[in-house]
Amino acid sequence: MLKTNPAPGDLPPAGPRLTVLPPVVSANTALLILGSFPGAASLAAQQYYGHPQNHFWRILQAIWPSSQRPMVLDSYENRIQWLLDHGLGLWDVYASCERQGSLDTAIRNAEVNDFTALAARCPALRAIAHNGGESFRHARHSARLGLPVHRLPSTSPAYTLAFASKLERWRAALQPGTE
Repeated sequence: MLKTNPAPGDLPPAGPRLTVLPPVVSANTALLILGSFPGAASLAAQQYYGHPQNHFWRILQAIWPSSQRPMVLDSYENRIQWLLDHGLGLWDVYASCERQGSLDTAIRNAEVNDFTALAARCPALRAIAHNGGESFRHARHSARLGLPVHRLPSTSPAYTLAFASKLERWRAALQPGTE
């Protein structure tokens, strides 16, 4: 893991040391979606994109609406199974950080995850997609895998781009067929 240091003049570390959720991947994962770090609601629920206003699950459902196995939103376990069935995986760029609240701007003293080790668990991996600007700041690390890297608008409710615009940009990068 690589340590990132705050820029001179940054505030001292804020909040407790937090640890990322385990990656959601399989040997069939073809596209890995990387967020920055789970928000407080996601950490409390131990679920990726656990905040009810986050657009992540709605965007995926809109991109792949007519799949043989439609996404069932009634449980996290069903969402994860649907994700894996479509060759998608989830993780975050940060392995750990100090943060108060959920905003990416509050992240301090972060350590970057080991993408090479994760890629070894995913022999079918063909591309990386960064969910939001903070995640994409570390695209140089994921690009070392030699795979296409996509920058996508954040699905966070804190990113005020309209849902339709987020969906359009996600759809353009993740056309069905990348699954």
